[in-house]
Amino acid sequence: MTRPAQHMDVGAYALGVLDEAEAARFEEHLADCPWCAAELDGMLGLTPLLAGLKESAPDPGALTARPRPALLDGLLARVAAVRHAQRTRRLCLAAAAAVLIVAGPLAGSALTSRNAPSHSSASAAQEMYEEGEKIGAVDPATKVDATVSLQEKPWGTHVALRLANVKGPLTCDLVAVGKNGERQTVTTWAVPAGGYGLAGTGSNNAGKANKWNKEPLYTHGGAGLNRNDIARFEVRTLDGKLLDAIEV
Repeated sequence: MTRPAQHMDVGAYALGVLDEAEAARFEEHLADCPWCAAELDGMLGLTPLLAGLKESAPDPGALTARPRPALLDGLLARVAAVRHAQRTRRLCLAAAAAVLIVAGPLAGSALTSRNAPSHSSASAAQEMYEEGEKIGAVDPATKVDATVSLQEKPWGTHVALRLANVKGPLTCDLVAVGKNGERQTVTTWAVPAGGYGLAGTGSNNAGKANKWNKEPLYTHGGAGLNRNDIARFEVRTLDGKLLDAIEV
């Protein structure tokens, strides 16, 4: 699409080549056209160049016409207002973008946790488990099979857990025990009635068949202890029963 003719008059007006009638029509248009006002403001920087051109022109009088000072003052004020509004809008958009950048990972994590199937979280924890230093143990009494995967971090130790051969329902936590006796909870989870890492079928209290979960649990968390300062990890129920201990 081509611009209306009045938009095309910006350059001619700035150069002062419009006659009085044409200039008057353009000035009426200019009063309601921020685009032309901004264009005109940019062209005012050509004044020194025009002055030099005037000196070398065959007819110096052809370049003597200039926009009227009173009108220029009004135009410059209008351009300043338009640019201020545009600048304010850009700052608001930038601030909103910054909020999204900062909050994006947290908000995305919350949405994933709320909306994604449970296996998505398990897959992420399993990938983290595969990357670290693995140490495991099977408790001789409970037969619970637990393996931790450790990764040193600037803030402490990232811990992924693989848990199998545990029956539910239970609520458990993984505790890191420091060599100085300090205890820090790494992560907490619930074991459903079907358990984790079991095989076969059993029966629940009502006598109905209950298929056990053959897949192990993968979960992860962090401890503020350095890897070399950790003595062991304990898998416990929240009421204090020890299910497994892993010496590191």
